Amino acid sequence: MSPHSIHEPVPIAKSLDFVYEAASLPNQQKRWDALRSRFSSLYGKEPEFVARSPGRVNIIGEHIDYSLYEVLPMAIEADVVIAIATSVAEEAKVSISNVNSQKFKSNEFIIPANGELDIDASTHEWTNYFKSGLKGALGLIKAGDPTTTPRNMSVLVDGNVPSGGGLSSSAAFVCASALAVLHASRQQPVSKKELVELAIVSERAVGVNSGGMDQAASVFSLRGDAVSVSFSPELHAEPIAFPITEPPITFMIAQSFVAADKHVTAPECYNLRVVECTLAAEVIASHLRIKLESDSAPLSQSLRGLQDAYYSSSHAPSESISWNGEEKLRHMVQLVAKTLTDKSGYTREEIAEALRIQVPELEERYMTKFPVRASRFLLRQRALHVFQEAIRVTRFKALLKTPPPTDGHDNLLRRLGALMNETQTSCRETYECSCPELDELCTIAREAGAYGSRLTGAGWGGCTVHLVPMGKVDDVRKAWEERYYRVKFPDISDEKLAEAVVASEPGQGSVM
Repeated sequence: MSPHSIHEPVPIAKSLDFVYEAASLPNQQKRWDALRSRFSSLYGKEPEFVARSPGRVNIIGEHIDYSLYEVLPMAIEADVVIAIATSVAEEAKVSISNVNSQKFKSNEFIIPANGELDIDASTHEWTNYFKSGLKGALGLIKAGDPTTTPRNMSVLVDGNVPSGGGLSSSAAFVCASALAVLHASRQQPVSKKELVELAIVSERAVGVNSGGMDQAASVFSLRGDAVSVSFSPELHAEPIAFPITEPPITFMIAQSFVAADKHVTAPECYNLRVVECTLAAEVIASHLRIKLESDSAPLSQSLRGLQDAYYSSSHAPSESISWNGEEKLRHMVQLVAKTLTDKSGYTREEIAEALRIQVPELEERYMTKFPVRASRFLLRQRALHVFQEAIRVTRFKALLKTPPPTDGHDNLLRRLGALMNETQTSCRETYECSCPELDELCTIAREAGAYGSRLTGAGWGGCTVHLVPMGKVDDVRKAWEERYYRVKFPDISDEKLAEAVVASEPGQGSVM
């Protein structure tokens, strides 16, 4: 396989078989034909092009991307596609509709000449995701050419990534939107790296401290491979091929049907975890009197930044100069346990005192841009999860990149599965981002033959991902149907049941 450059342009597909598996092509062809037909009936003209970005499933590396640690996701086939036609106008306007017009109402809005759209993150309006991609794309365009003026856009959106399902429907929407606007503004070719960096910042406009994994997986992924995404010292991605094993590696994705809209629950869930991780880094640095440099994390400080500063300081053990990445992470686990000793969490007053600032300054600096609701902040637990999960990613990646051990493929798959199981335990007990339904899906899958099972995505609902031997796929699917879906949803339709579980191959990233 040729080296994968993140600076390559987003590919332009000439046919759908570049994007979709052969078994999916008939249904996808009908879907895309319907998109074009609906566009023509709405706007009285053909779309000029279609931008497409997929959802993703994270195999391992949960809730550590916004601390700037490496993650290992893969794209899935479910995606967001956006058809667009443009025209020149003195006052540019966007007319936007959704194929699912009953659920997502059509809208129109004017694009200010300076590109500075107002986005009310409190409304949870579906078009906010398009607006955020539009705003980010126009900002990038105007940075290169301030004289550029926006164009009229007629837009039709179709998405089949489950909303609130933990498969990054929002990132797929923002990536596809930004890609569509860049292309509509005649910005060709569109660099993958530029698109990811733009989309990461853009999604924060709808009120979430996005870390970057979702956007990177949506854009960088190549069919057949996972993608290793790192964020320090800068954004980098490389494809990771799965070893050929017997039984073959198969990933199953199961929906809990517990909605996990992180844009709604963010103040007590996702955003709170971002703030807790940031404050953990700040408190340890303050304790050691280490200065943290600003970085690309959502609040400009990260646990990865703490690690880098620590090993550049006089506090680092002299022997650490010869340590590998995992050894350094293990030592950071010890440092957290020794420094953040209060397992019951820390109040605003205690954190402010540790940082040598007043509470109003603490809240202004860390809790205003993305509001949170909490009386105590569990800094110890959140930091322990991040460093321990980073270790698991290192080990998982090493297993994928080395030949299967002499004791057989089964042992390799069990070792990969054990790391996924450890992640689920940490998400449930240390990071507290699981829920009973996700735990139950994981337990059922393991008892039916899965090597490893864990939540994927933000958590608090959504989806689970499972490493399953090919011969056990039907057993696991049947166990879920009998013990979870038919029990919790007695009236579930066959169609919804079919959508609940997917055996997934790694999919293609963004395309035009």
